[in-house]
Order: sequence, then structure tokens, then C-alpha cells
Amino acid sequence: MPETPLLTPARPRTAIITIAVGAVLGLLVTAGISAAAPAVAASLGRAAVSDSEQLGVGMAEADAAVTTARAALTDAATVVVDASSAEVDLGAESIAVDTADLLSTLGSLAEGDADAILQRPALTAGLTEQTALMTAQATALRERLNAAIAQQQAEAAAAAAAVAALTAANTPDGARNVARQIAADQYGWGDDQFSCLNSLWNKESGWDYQAYNSGGGATGIPQSLPGNKMASFGDDWATNGTTQIRWGLDYIQRAYGAPCSAWGHSQSVNWY
Repeated sequence: MPETPLLTPARPRTAIITIAVGAVLGLLVTAGISAAAPAVAASLGRAAVSDSEQLGVGMAEADAAVTTARAALTDAATVVVDASSAEVDLGAESIAVDTADLLSTLGSLAEGDADAILQRPALTAGLTEQTALMTAQATALRERLNAAIAQQQAEAAAAAAAVAALTAANTPDGARNVARQIAADQYGWGDDQFSCLNSLWNKESGWDYQAYNSGGGATGIPQSLPGNKMASFGDDWATNGTTQIRWGLDYIQRAYGAPCSAWGHSQSVNWY
């Protein structure tokens, strides 16, 4: 089966089809469905049609169908152009909208000859059905495009939030806030234990995720020795204060049970 013309996303082909649509619509505007009826009546004679008034039967319905079809074509062209220019992933499914039948019917209605006038009711019904089908395709494409844009925006917002969280955790005050929250949520440690933790890590690193002891190699906020031990909580251990905090709290829980015990040990022997 030969391919039907499509309103495709490629700009050159879209432009060609837009010109074709414009030519058909231009003919409708110039001649007009209604304007064609008297001239055709004169050529048909009364044996075929009683008078021009009979030719006007269904004229309003045809004009309304053409107006609706024109608007639908504009909407379809808009969504295809939007989809083709949007930098989003729309999947493998085509973004073409089939306009072939609708354009053909519009052309027939615009011809203004005897056959077109006599077939007006059937052509109008066909145009209405074709408009509905094309509109459904255009609507589905718009929904896909909107969903893809919403997903892209959500992913961008999540990435921005992650960057903001990383930036905050990589400051001393931000790191304290992160540690307080994790200590409470995951370990049930309240402000008394956080006070000990704050004293401990103030002493060890000043809550600086880039802290490094050149004499022994202890690294980061919790002064892990060696620093790569923290990789068990993330490959970004060297650059992410939150990863260091998660490792440090886990270490304290396993080795001392709670921050105040770790702080007491540090005060006694100068390490923990």
C-alpha cells in the first residue's frame, strides 16, 4: 500500500504540506463553497436540480465542517512543529499526523463543480469524520509531548535539588544540619547525642569535608582512616559531605553505640 501524505516533523516536508493546506484553504476563501452554488445551478439546468436554493441545502453544515477542519489543520501543524523542535524524548513512536484524506475532501468541496455540489452531504460527513480522526492524532501527540516535557522538568528539578543538597552539605553548617537529621531519623539520637557529635567532629575536622591529616591520612568530616573506607557509602565520598556523614554515623554506631560514647573516648585518648 503506498504511503499517505503525512504532516511530518521534518521541517522541509512540513513546509510543503503547509503550502498544500494553504492552497486548499485559499481556494475555499477565494471562491467559497456558498459562492459556487449559483454558478453551478446555471450549468446543471432544471432537469438535474430544480433551482439554486436546492443547491444550498447542507451549505451551512459544509461551511461549518470546513471551518472546523481548517482550525484542526492549524492545531495539527502546530503540535507537529512543537514536537519536532522540542528537545525531549518522545520515544520511537512516530510524531506524524495523517492529513491526506482531509486535504482531499477539502479539495473536493472547493472544486465548485456539479459533482462536488451534488456530493456535498457525503463530503461534509466524510470531512467531519476525517477531522475527528486527525484531531485525535494531534491530541495524542500533544499529550505525549506534554508528558515528555513534564518528565524532563521533573528530572531537571530533581537534579537541581540534588545539587542544592550537595552544596549545602558541603558547608560546615549544612553538614551539621544533615548530620542532625540523619542521626535522628536513622538512629534515634536526639539533641544530647548531637551535641557530643558536634564536639567530636569540630575537634576532628571542623566539619570540613575536604579536611585531610597529612601526618596520618585521615580524611573528611569524620576523619576516616584511610579515606577510601567511606566508599562503602558512595563513590562520591571524597566530594560529598553527606556520604561522609553517613559513613561516620554508621562507624560511631558500630564502634561506640552512640556519639557521646565516641566523644568520651576521644577526650580520654585523643582519637576515636
